[in-house]
Amino acid sequence: MNDPQPKVVIIGGGTGLSVLLRGLKRHPIDLTAIVTVADDGGSSGRLRNELNIPPPGDIRNVLAALSDVEPLVESLFQHRFSTENELYGHALGNLMIAALSSITGDFGHAIQEMSRVLNVRGKVLPAANESVILHAEMEDQSIVSGESKIPYSGKRIHRVFLTPEEIKPLPETIRAIQEADLIILGPGSLYTSILPNLLVPEIGEEVCTVKAKKVYICNLMTQAGETLDFTAADHVKAIYDHMNCSFIDTILVNKEPIPDRIQEIYKEEMAKPVVYDVNKLKSMGLNTIIDDIITYDDSIIRHDTAKVAEILVRLIPKQ
Repeated sequence: MNDPQPKVVIIGGGTGLSVLLRGLKRHPIDLTAIVTVADDGGSSGRLRNELNIPPPGDIRNVLAALSDVEPLVESLFQHRFSTENELYGHALGNLMIAALSSITGDFGHAIQEMSRVLNVRGKVLPAANESVILHAEMEDQSIVSGESKIPYSGKRIHRVFLTPEEIKPLPETIRAIQEADLIILGPGSLYTSILPNLLVPEIGEEVCTVKAKKVYICNLMTQAGETLDFTAADHVKAIYDHMNCSFIDTILVNKEPIPDRIQEIYKEEMAKPVVYDVNKLKSMGLNTIIDDIITYDDSIIRHDTAKVAEILVRLIPKQ
């Protein structure tokens, strides 16, 4: 009889999550992705407002990353219309998820059915099965509402929070966290991709208390409007401040120098390499893994999906 595969849960949203999943799905693990549903921009935001469903965009990208179908089918699912009519800007996959939500009457069920169609390796679960709104309280105590608006406020974020206050995660989501051997946070935008998942009450509480090993993949670059001038320790502190608990065991940071040419491009966005204050991280009780973990997509910095996946798999506790 084969030993059961180790259970790995990854929590996040945005491009960073999809990139990492393409590497993780190649390993013999039981993989669950818990994905933010706080997006309110673009095609996702329009469908959310018109159909009163959670935004499907981040879910769509994760389904595509974990799919095991012909490249043409994945391209079809990810196709974005550029026509000058109501379809403009919509991704076909978003429309398919919206249609399945209407047919099944339930967003979570729609994702399960879409996972079958795309032969997805692992499970994809929304952080909540309803629309939530992300708000940011700025340091001047003003409130900015809407995930897409927060990074452009021109102010420093004090904290983020969700409405409605009563948000129930899917039972499968809580069960996946409780049964996990390894829980991964990130990579992704700190305040708009990672924290919106942890702020769903039961999800944050379970992540804090379960015995699973927990690893945070720190971002490679700071992000204007979110983490300007943040060090790696600042990222961790922001998570701890929101959760009111210290729960991360390991942090993965990059040591590979970023070429000046790339830094100049990012400087236009007021982004620069995250400073990895290793002594501070160790003083916070974090096991710090420092490695060359970057790759380039044209001039865009990404985590090296194969390398990071190998490091993460090595962190899974031995059965």
